[in-house]
Amino acid sequence: MPEGADTFPAEVVARLEQDAKELIGRYPKPRSALLPLLHLVQSEEGHVSRAGMRFCADQLGITLAEVNAVATFYTMYRRRPGGDYQVGVCTNTLCAVMGGDEIFAALKEHLGVGNNETTEDGKVTLEHVECNAACDFAPVVMVNWEFFDNQTPDSAKRLVDDLRLGNDVAPTRGPASLCTWKQASRVLAGFDDGRAGEGVQAAGPSLAGLALARERGWTAPDPSPAANPQRTPSARSSSEPANLPRPAQGEEEAK
Repeated sequence: MPEGADTFPAEVVARLEQDAKELIGRYPKPRSALLPLLHLVQSEEGHVSRAGMRFCADQLGITLAEVNAVATFYTMYRRRPGGDYQVGVCTNTLCAVMGGDEIFAALKEHLGVGNNETTEDGKVTLEHVECNAACDFAPVVMVNWEFFDNQTPDSAKRLVDDLRLGNDVAPTRGPASLCTWKQASRVLAGFDDGRAGEGVQAAGPSLAGLALARERGWTAPDPSPAANPQRTPSARSSSEPANLPRPAQGEEEAK
């Protein structure tokens, strides 16, 4: 569809309206469906355009300004066209210490793009992200929200080369193959692709604590009041003095 159009073509509206009706029906109030609707329109064009925001506003009975305020707040919504594969390099604390900064720098040079820029062939959009929620596998790269663990500059460069060449690429955990950015957006909108249970979801370091607890017979404390009869500060009567720390020597004189 024409870039910069204010509305979707009639046939696109008719098709998306069916999905939108299903999404809106999942919520007690229509406007609560705005986030999944934004993912839905992103699955159509690969980004959230003005036409996409207009569609959301019309479906929910809210203003275009209200939709724009949400679409510009969350980084998972693209505001301009991008690649088939969104490659996110974690550069937050642990990943950075483990090599995330070096990976991001190597990919920028290798691909010839900067942050939030797309390769000329339209295959890869590169970005740095603040956390991929996989610190136990640092440094981590995500492609369309699938994990590629324990990366190095060389392995990350091989990864993006395979993506651009159309080679089969399998995430470290999860499904056996990658979907496109548009397909991932449709899943995030709330339409199951039937692949959520594929592959290993948690492994290695993520399960180390659980394995150790089982080996040593550790269990979490019972939170019930019957198991913890000790009185809490809130249960202390107003006539009982609080157990406050004593002032340091000389502190009273300073007062």
